[in-house]
Amino acid sequence: MTQQELGAKMGYSDSYISAVETGRKSTSLKFVRAADKALGTGQTLELMWVGMRRKGFLEGFPEHAAQEARAATIRIFEPNLIPGLFQTKAYAAAREAAAVRRGSSTQDQADERVRFLVTRQRLFKRAEPPVIHAVIDESGIRRPVGGAAIMREQLDYLVEMASRDHVIFQVAPFSLAEHAPFRSVVTLLTFADRSVVGYTESADQGYVVRDDKTVRMWERAYDRLQSEVPTGAAAVDLLHRVRKEL
Repeated sequence: MTQQELGAKMGYSDSYISAVETGRKSTSLKFVRAADKALGTGQTLELMWVGMRRKGFLEGFPEHAAQEARAATIRIFEPNLIPGLFQTKAYAAAREAAAVRRGSSTQDQADERVRFLVTRQRLFKRAEPPVIHAVIDESGIRRPVGGAAIMREQLDYLVEMASRDHVIFQVAPFSLAEHAPFRSVVTLLTFADRSVVGYTESADQGYVVRDDKTVRMWERAYDRLQSEVPTGAAAVDLLHRVRKEL
């Protein structure tokens, strides 16, 4: 699109579009949302805008979230907690409240991270949402984050998500033991052109991984993991059992 064409679609003048492109003017949330709509980029620009302007996110994570918004397929392994895309707001808020009590986060940062999570989860509401394959370690569904009531709500939400056509949900049982291939969170994003980007985290850093050799190795490990852990009805039955214990 030309600047004139984009401006007409967004409701802005072509001179304003030009000023943003050259860095002479900053953008607003209203502007980036209009740009995402005009360009058909989902929430990519919005998530980049929020991530760049807010503190309290791991370095590398806002870039990952922006890529996540345009992925056709998302594969997730989470070793200790419910993955962010599947967290209820109450579950996420309980985790952030704990970080505030530890002194590792301010209340403003905690509130911002919860709002950011809710924004990320809007991808489920698209007319054509991405295919999401989530493997959660059994410890993630048994750790009662926020207490029994919040965790019951969270497990109910997982059961509901597992019933969606575009979601494949699995639980890696404790019995998998040392055969679990990953020790930290791993996400693989596949785009419409079939390119794949990985993401992982340490305690204080997020890493977007583009190295082809590493990404292919993760893909092979993820494929093996898929074949070795319960899926479908077996995974949902385990969720029901854990909920009953609560």
